[in-house]
Amino acid sequence: MDRRSFLFVAAAAALASAAARAAPKAQLWERWQAHEPASRTAVDHTIWAEVLRTYVSASPDGINRFAYGAMSAGDRQRLATYLGRLAATPVSRLARPEQLAYWINLYNALTVQCVLEHYPVRSIRDIDISPGLFATGPWGAKLVRVEGEELSLDDIEHRILRPIWQDPRIHYAVNCASLGCPNLEREPFTAPAMDRMLDSAALAYVNHPRGVSAVGGRLVVSSIYVWFRADFGDSDDGVLRHLKAYANPDLAMELEKRRRIDGHDYDWALNDAAGV
Repeated sequence: MDRRSFLFVAAAAALASAAARAAPKAQLWERWQAHEPASRTAVDHTIWAEVLRTYVSASPDGINRFAYGAMSAGDRQRLATYLGRLAATPVSRLARPEQLAYWINLYNALTVQCVLEHYPVRSIRDIDISPGLFATGPWGAKLVRVEGEELSLDDIEHRILRPIWQDPRIHYAVNCASLGCPNLEREPFTAPAMDRMLDSAALAYVNHPRGVSAVGGRLVVSSIYVWFRADFGDSDDGVLRHLKAYANPDLAMELEKRRRIDGHDYDWALNDAAGV
């Protein structure tokens, strides 16, 4: 390989590495601001509830896993039916709390369907269907049409959920089918239970080693707190304040001693129940 080719390959690798580390910013898609505060319409998530109860299991290590390989053809069809019903829902006519549950459940169900369509895979990042030379994973691919708009997982998370609700707990709700991610819950998110479920998810993740680990004098956190630091106070101090709000007493005492974060980590292995 000549020097020019070597430099090109090195530059491409560096760009790819930077792209893998970069996280999309929250950029509001104004079109999805529409809602009807007086609406009493509730979206039916019964099928999704049954799928979650059947195929999500809590493992001894505290990480919920999905039995992708065990899902029956009938249940795959039911999942597709559920997603079709969500896509046909006039979400702009819902009240804000119902919209929040709608978008979280749509995101998670689409992620499961995407993995199922490409299973078996070792990591969701191996599902290279996103557009762009250095893109990895499925997050940029248009997977669903809602109210005439083609949407990707990135659109739902970074152009709808994060900028509209501006609640860092959303990061504990949307699931990227990876071991390093907050758990895929065994029940759908619903408007009446939203605060309870978001707080519960935050508590579970912060107090699990993949969320925060203080060992050997080093404080290592999930990469979520680095990639999306802007959502957690935009500083080490802001992240630490957020973590202390959900930490159990022992962890909170440890965090009180810290003034900075020493490192971050994330496990992209698929949250697959097979082999556990």
